[in-house]
Amino acid sequence: MSATRVVIIGAGPAGLAAAAAAVSAGADVTVLDEGERVGGQFWRHHPELTDRHLQHQVGRFDRLREQLAGARVVTSASVWRIEPGRPLRVHALVGPADAAQRRGETIDADALVIATGAHDRVLPVPGWTLPGVTSAGAAQALAKRDGVRLGARTVVAGAGPFLLPVAQSIGRVGGEVVEIVEAASVATMVRGWGRRPWELGAAAGKAGELASYLGSLVARRTPYRFGAAVTRIHGGSSVEAVTVQRVDAAWRPISGTARTVQCDSVALGHGFTPRLEAAIQAGCEIGSDRFVRVGAQQDTSVPGVFAAGEITGIGGADAALAEGGVAGLAAAGVAPADLRYRAPLAARRRMRAFAARLETHRIGSGWTGWLDPQTIVCRCESVRTHVLEEFAVASSRAMRLATRAGLGACQGRTCGRSVEDILGAPIGYDRRPVLSSVRIGELAATTADPAQ
Repeated sequence: MSATRVVIIGAGPAGLAAAAAAVSAGADVTVLDEGERVGGQFWRHHPELTDRHLQHQVGRFDRLREQLAGARVVTSASVWRIEPGRPLRVHALVGPADAAQRRGETIDADALVIATGAHDRVLPVPGWTLPGVTSAGAAQALAKRDGVRLGARTVVAGAGPFLLPVAQSIGRVGGEVVEIVEAASVATMVRGWGRRPWELGAAAGKAGELASYLGSLVARRTPYRFGAAVTRIHGGSSVEAVTVQRVDAAWRPISGTARTVQCDSVALGHGFTPRLEAAIQAGCEIGSDRFVRVGAQQDTSVPGVFAAGEITGIGGADAALAEGGVAGLAAAGVAPADLRYRAPLAARRRMRAFAARLETHRIGSGWTGWLDPQTIVCRCESVRTHVLEEFAVASSRAMRLATRAGLGACQGRTCGRSVEDILGAPIGYDRRPVLSSVRIGELAATTADPAQ
């Protein structure tokens, strides 16, 4: 009997764990990832440039790479089409994203694991298009992958525990974090993270990480401001300062609390948005919470298609590793009663308590109060707040055609949910099954080949 053919999209923690599990179960595994190297957003590294002290759980990464010896790993692979059915069929273009001659490849599979992860969500702020402003993830990538600091004096602002490793990474490459600005108040943090604290005991590894981050802040005397937000970024040709303002529980700016902080760079991170395009194109059911619905074995509503990691709910790398392990075994055809599920299922249970606490940092609806009419919301098409508000009463299609918000290169991945918040109505940007950009010539080349 031939081995089960498993294709895994994404080589971050969830994808690598899925691949290792499927290989161990005897499956014929192919891993596709659009990056130049495996590791995803979490394990951003460069073998020659990166300080290993900047890599979290690097030992786990090394072990997973060793376990991939029996898999075919294809990097710089942009999946542009998924055909559900029997067999499942995945179409990809292989080569650097800006290369003129990428080659097309079609892979048939008995099972598919989608582990496409998430990207930073950054809320628009007046001045956020100035040079020196990046997402928190980009600031960490510069440090972890290239050993480069974002600036000499950086304000890290937004919401969630991800701000801590970002600040630590910046400090380790020689940058000064002027302060960390967290939108959740102290009272909100105590209610959210202090609730049933015994549940977090199972995620003891997170306590060690937290101690490391806090120790780094204390050593560098970095202020940590709660219940506040960067509501304006100032500068001429680049960042010169920010306005930090107190916000209420709904993230509405509180009048009379503004203060100015001098800096030359800003790292903004207001949580994460799942990359749902592949799951949508495969036909997977998306829940009202805008994550892929999965069963006990990470199975989706589509037979033979499994999902793992941040697209099923934001939970961090440890949760993604556990879910990937379950998905990989299930995709390889391992029976649910098999004892090999025991470890990843236990890890998944442990990490769910941690993931649930991340709701403490949910974006408040009042954040739109710090926008002004000239704030650019859609960066690709330079659409400003007042233009969106002018067409707020129009249909979603009419609004997009009139303003071009979300019709640029990112296809709404960056601005989509912010546009919805401003308009107070769903637009459905994250339900557009556009996987990756394909040149007309590349499309013609693949469709001209009967094998494609």
